[in-house]
Amino acid sequence: MGQMKYRLASVGKYLSLILGVIVAILPILIVLFASFKTSTEYTSTGVLVPPHDWTNFENYKRAFVEGNMLTGFKNTVFILSISLLGTTLIGAMVAFVLNRFKFIGSKLILNLFLLAALVPGVTTQIATFQIVNGLGLFNTIWAPIILYLGTDIIAVYIFLQFMESIPVSLDESAMLDGASYFTIFRKIILPLLKPAIVTVIIIKGVNVYNDFYTPFLYMPKTDLMTISTSLFKFKGPFGSEWEVICAGIMIAIIPTLIAFLSLQKYIYNGFSNGAVK
Repeated sequence: MGQMKYRLASVGKYLSLILGVIVAILPILIVLFASFKTSTEYTSTGVLVPPHDWTNFENYKRAFVEGNMLTGFKNTVFILSISLLGTTLIGAMVAFVLNRFKFIGSKLILNLFLLAALVPGVTTQIATFQIVNGLGLFNTIWAPIILYLGTDIIAVYIFLQFMESIPVSLDESAMLDGASYFTIFRKIILPLLKPAIVTVIIIKGVNVYNDFYTPFLYMPKTDLMTISTSLFKFKGPFGSEWEVICAGIMIAIIPTLIAFLSLQKYIYNGFSNGAVK
């Protein structure tokens, strides 16, 4: 009886894994098939029917050229670079202060970060837009950067968990050698936070890379489009060229796929090590 329960549990485990894989891969497979289809083929065949011609790269050419995706990539890389650098440094410094310095109100500050993360972003959009516009940043590439630079509570918590595993004795030894807090943070803490930094970069980077709302709202100019807004021109009030949009989606997926495959060991280590505490 016990062996039968064990077998049923194993079967259920593998069935759930297979179902999860299907749910994750199926949408990508549908988009991939659609990206190689012509307009007529897309409307006359099912979504799971493979394309007739796998060498039809016309949709990819149109998406890249007409969608001006090269400009979108350039703007996205610029926004990503500054946003990730700022978020990482700010988050690591906040975690360093909250973990290493014991002062009145430290718990309150951490709770305020959490409270800010719980407030729905849509409820603050009017005030946020007025502030951005008042600073003269509307329709500039700095508008989304300023918004993305806001400290992510998830990043702070990840850094805090890693900080717990770094002995305070390292700080004390460095202070005996005359090191300042800035030197300790730069030469000791930051190098040891490498797995956490990579984890935060991936999580924050994917969110920024895929964000459509913020660039669409704050950068409506054509030359300020990002990779997420460059394909919007193929959607119109009288119809959408979904096969071209799907081709653009496949192009946009490539950088994130490469980044994930290259940094996946750091991601897994970051989540597992951060969860230990």
